[in-house]
Amino acid sequence: MANFNCFSTARDIAAAIRQSKITALEVMEMHLGQIQRVNPEVNAIVSLNEELALDEAKKADEISASGRETGPLHGLPIAIKDTHNAKGFPMTNGSLALRDNISTEDDLITERLKNAGAIIIGKTNVPEFAAGAHTFNEVFGVTRNPYNLNRTAGGSSGGAAAAVASGMLPLADGNDMGGSCRYPAAFNNVVGMRTSPGRIPQYPKGALFSTLGVQGPIARNVGDAAFMLSVVAGPDSRSPISIEEPGELFLKPFNDDIKGLRIAWSADFNGLFPVDPIVRKNVKEQMKYFETLGCHVEETCPDLTEAYEVFHTYRAWELELSTREIVARHKEVLKPSFLWNVEKGRKLTAQDLGTAELLRNELYHRARNFFEQYDALILPVSQVPPFDADIEFPQKINNVEMKDYIDWMRSAYYISVLGNPALSVPSGFTPGGLPLGIQIVGPHRKDYKVMRIGYAFEQATQYGEKRPKIAQFHEEVNGSL
Repeated sequence: MANFNCFSTARDIAAAIRQSKITALEVMEMHLGQIQRVNPEVNAIVSLNEELALDEAKKADEISASGRETGPLHGLPIAIKDTHNAKGFPMTNGSLALRDNISTEDDLITERLKNAGAIIIGKTNVPEFAAGAHTFNEVFGVTRNPYNLNRTAGGSSGGAAAAVASGMLPLADGNDMGGSCRYPAAFNNVVGMRTSPGRIPQYPKGALFSTLGVQGPIARNVGDAAFMLSVVAGPDSRSPISIEEPGELFLKPFNDDIKGLRIAWSADFNGLFPVDPIVRKNVKEQMKYFETLGCHVEETCPDLTEAYEVFHTYRAWELELSTREIVARHKEVLKPSFLWNVEKGRKLTAQDLGTAELLRNELYHRARNFFEQYDALILPVSQVPPFDADIEFPQKINNVEMKDYIDWMRSAYYISVLGNPALSVPSGFTPGGLPLGIQIVGPHRKDYKVMRIGYAFEQATQYGEKRPKIAQFHEEVNGSL
């Protein structure tokens, strides 16, 4: 029988199912076996329904045998982020306030994944209401980094990234307001993308005109991320900002020849915030690969000073707007840092919002002018490597005290304010073996271009091929089909 395991690419597994080289049931059993062995230590997947997963896999094989047309993800297992609805599954948002909540409908991204043939097997763990880049909550506990179980897996898509990195899932969905796809991707040595607002239309949540929070793919390589994006991207009338380009755009093969591209880079956005020396060194070291690929590399960055005020204003406003009823009913069980952020939103004035809008407009045009001169901007995803899983957030960076639970995340959320696409790709490891990642930021709505650059870098470095030991061992035990 064909040689496949939990670390085969999502594209190869899907093709093998389509060509009858492997059954959906075999694929499901393979991944459920990996979950049974690895998840008790990593705690990435929650609300798992094995019986339903196996039944759906059998149905997928019956559909294949009947000769009926199947979708591109036919038979692939996936767990939905626990901030997104999947009909019939719990949707807790990682909060005691919603621990008994069962979804009665699918979010649009879930709907598209199911229509493409993916099989929902459970949910992936998140911080409470996706607030913060460390995945822990009072419902399911802490998600741990598979490369070092004492460290964070990041967040808010920490469960998704840890599951993909560990071979428990071939693909996962995430979302990103302040770095929630990018942080866990960097911390788990996988790929995660903050897509352009409207690239993946959102419904019912995020269905209005908000551009701060977006959804994106998490995968073990750029090709698989694009494969998933080809399914979940594309216009939908339920989202007024959805981009008209079809998702099939991302099926176009990547050309790893990026010779002549103009690449800018910075480790600290021209000194706007502290960066751990290990991270700074890592970003600088990656520039040799872009030079080897024939790019023109320059250390420079647009001035994003006002991004701090803009992000904090819009984030607080959106958190208060989206959770006001839950906070009113369940304030006593919500974590203090989340309540602080909501209270900040409650106190905002019309002048605060107006100022943020004016500043964001200035930042957009500053970035637009910058990307007329450069094809991409390379930055660290995180200002620090993965930190201790038993703390909520780093208290200091280079002896500079962090003001609040998101103060250490500026390297990611300054980019969120711009609305530009940003791809997190593995960039190596600390001397202690902890994963790091760079983010490749591109011009407005140039998601494919960003992925093409990421693909070329990935092919040149092969950082993403290093698996966590906990999963390598179980890969050997699991063997191949």
